[in-house]
Amino acid sequence: MTHPDAGKLPKQVINTHFYEEEFRTPSEPLSRVKFGTSGHRGKLGGGFCSLHAQAIAQAVARFHKEKGIDGPILVGGDTRLMSDRTARLCAEVLTGNGIEVILADIPLPTPVFSSEILAGTAVAALNGTASHNPPEDMGLKYNPPHGGPAGAETTSVIEKYANECLDDPKRIKKLSLRSPKALALLKTADLVRPYVDRLARVVDIAAIRSSGMKIGIHPLGGASIPFYRCIMEVCKLKELDIVDKTLDPTFGFIPLDHDGRIRMDPSSKYPMSPLLELVRKGKYEFAGASDPDADRFGVATASAGLLNPNHALSILFDYLLTHRPAWPKNLKAGRTIGTTHLIDRIAAARGRGVEEVNVGFKYYVDGIRTDRYALAGEESAGMSMYRWTTEKDGILAVMLLAEVMAKLDRDLFDVYKDLTAKHGEPAYRRQDFAADEAVRAKVKALKAASFKSLKTLAGDSVTGVRDTDGIKITMTDSWVLARPSGTEPIVKLYGESFQGETHLRRVFAESAELFGLQL
Repeated sequence: MTHPDAGKLPKQVINTHFYEEEFRTPSEPLSRVKFGTSGHRGKLGGGFCSLHAQAIAQAVARFHKEKGIDGPILVGGDTRLMSDRTARLCAEVLTGNGIEVILADIPLPTPVFSSEILAGTAVAALNGTASHNPPEDMGLKYNPPHGGPAGAETTSVIEKYANECLDDPKRIKKLSLRSPKALALLKTADLVRPYVDRLARVVDIAAIRSSGMKIGIHPLGGASIPFYRCIMEVCKLKELDIVDKTLDPTFGFIPLDHDGRIRMDPSSKYPMSPLLELVRKGKYEFAGASDPDADRFGVATASAGLLNPNHALSILFDYLLTHRPAWPKNLKAGRTIGTTHLIDRIAAARGRGVEEVNVGFKYYVDGIRTDRYALAGEESAGMSMYRWTTEKDGILAVMLLAEVMAKLDRDLFDVYKDLTAKHGEPAYRRQDFAADEAVRAKVKALKAASFKSLKTLAGDSVTGVRDTDGIKITMTDSWVLARPSGTEPIVKLYGESFQGETHLRRVFAESAELFGLQL
């Protein structure tokens, strides 16, 4: 149920002084270091505090020493409360271990960390961010030498070493950043212009510029502000406006999300409502946004409104296959297990393959590094592409979609309608089911072998069952996926049907019963 205040400005914001103190001296027991799909995250205090930051940095230093990884580590973060302090604590620990550090002097988007590693500026990165989570959350993620999110084989080691430091903080070595030893290990680098120059080589900026299209960008109070400013200046995009440059760690200028909480999600219509209103009034033909660490995207046009991420990914995949003639002809689409199968139909029509991966951008790293994908995307508004970052990049997505609209001289709504006219129009939905630990454990334990005798679901022939990330049943014209949440008492049910909304409701009803969920 949508909160009655969704889309309205918050009446209350976080007490920054309280959370600063919680970061320094937590009033609750410390959670263990546990890396999810994007690093260790938690509420400022017991969930994430100064000791967590130092412990993870010490674990990374030990990991690098043991693996023989030599070279500077890029350290920074986004615009969240305590992000800058987290970065400085990490730098103190890394220099205390004799490791060179490039300490960012401005907030950095997540894709920039990846871009700089791949460019050879650094061998790895520590990035203080909790992405689009509410303002009281904070986190720290590690990018190893491949530039993408660290895989389980790496994070399990870092978790172990970091938790040993939580148990015995004397294991942590650190230096004051003012000390001569630390100063000798601290490096600086221009981290804005190189990224923008690389971006300008992979996006048709000339097409955007010559279109004269009025573009509005909302960074949602995030790290992308100086990067969009540089794009405006370097690429001479006179019709591009940054509509809100506010930097405020309470994010009190962002309208409340569907559940009445502040969440800087560019794919949600509620926090995006100020930008959507400007588009509705005709101030901008195209609008784009990214979250605080700029790994997610949102775009809007007059006809499409806020474009569904699945629609955006489908548009981009088809466009890149037809507008990048120098790219290899065997490039595939990478899509996560819960992402639209319209991509599969586009791929089949163009003689291309599709790789389905579990949820988490770390599963794309190998495919991006080995040049397998034209586009790698996920339904939660993340993407990268051929020979680009091994992290998802919200800035790239926004600029590419602006290119699509400029080059085709058509609203993205019409571009998507052309695709569905050719390949079928899917009805897609995600629904969260309240589920206690027993129900979540039951869903998690479901195996493909249990469904061997299942021939049809909702009258559609079953073509496959996958159990690598929840349980997914694929049919001829539809599919359904049940995934237990690792952080909330819910099971997420995703589904899609090319037979329409009525059939999708039937898919949900029958699969919910099959999986033991209460509609």
